[in-house]
Amino acid sequence: MMNLQFNPQLAEGYHSGSQISRVVTEDWMARNMFCPICGAPVLGHYEANKPVADFFCDDCKSDFELKSKESKTAKVSQKIADGAYATMIDRITSLRNPHLFVMTYADWQVNNLMIIPNFFFTPSIIEKRKPLADSARRAGWVGCNIEIGNIPESGRIFIIRNSKQEDKSHVIDLYQRSLSLQTSRLETRGWMLDVLKCIDRIPTDNFCTDDVYAFIAELQRKHPDNNNVDAKIRQQLQFLRDKGFITFKGNGNYRKIR
Repeated sequence: MMNLQFNPQLAEGYHSGSQISRVVTEDWMARNMFCPICGAPVLGHYEANKPVADFFCDDCKSDFELKSKESKTAKVSQKIADGAYATMIDRITSLRNPHLFVMTYADWQVNNLMIIPNFFFTPSIIEKRKPLADSARRAGWVGCNIEIGNIPESGRIFIIRNSKQEDKSHVIDLYQRSLSLQTSRLETRGWMLDVLKCIDRIPTDNFCTDDVYAFIAELQRKHPDNNNVDAKIRQQLQFLRDKGFITFKGNGNYRKIR
C-alpha cells in the first residue's frame, strides 16, 4: 500500500508555495507511483523544468505530467491551472501531450490522485485565461485551465480516491478499457468524447436516443460546422456500443456499461 504522507522536510529552505508544492508532490510521486499503463513498479523523474513532462515509464515509454492543488475538500477540482494556452493547444493538436496526473492534497498528504489518458484531451476542454496585465512581469502572457469536469468519467481514472488507494490491477484494467477510445483524428475524438460526456450527464443507466438528442443545441454550439447533429449522435452511439461502453437494448434504448 502507498504511504500517502509527504515529506515536509523537503519544504525547508523554500518560501514560495508553488515551489513547496512542486517539491513535495514530485518527491511523493517518485517514491510511490507505479505506471498505470503497463504496471511497472516505479516511474522515472525527468530533470526539473522539462517542458513536456515530469515523469516517464522506462518500460512502456509513456510520459506523464503532474498537476497538483491543495484542497481541504474530498472533491477533485473541476478545473486546474496549466501553462501557456498556445503551447497546450499545439501539444493537443499535434498529439504530443503527455498523460496527466491530477492530485489534490491537504495536511501534507494525498487525498485524491487520478490519471487522465492523453487521448481524452481536445481543444474544447482547454479554457483560455485573460492575458496578464501590462504591469505584470510577463505582460500579455496567456495561460490556460484544463476543464477536468468536461472530461468523461471513463477518462478520469482514480488511483487514490478520498484518501483510499484503488487496487493497482483495477487501475490498469480501467486504462486498458479506455484505450479502445483512442483515435488520432481530433475531430473524431471531439465528437466521441462530447457525446460520451452527454451520456454521463443522463442521471439513469438506462436511456434512449431522445435523451441524447436533448443535447443537440449544446453539441451544435461545440461543432458549428456540422449541420446534421442528430445523425452524428447516432453514429457515436453505435461507436460507443461497438467499444463496449453502452449496450443496445432495441427500439432506441441503451444501457450504460460500468
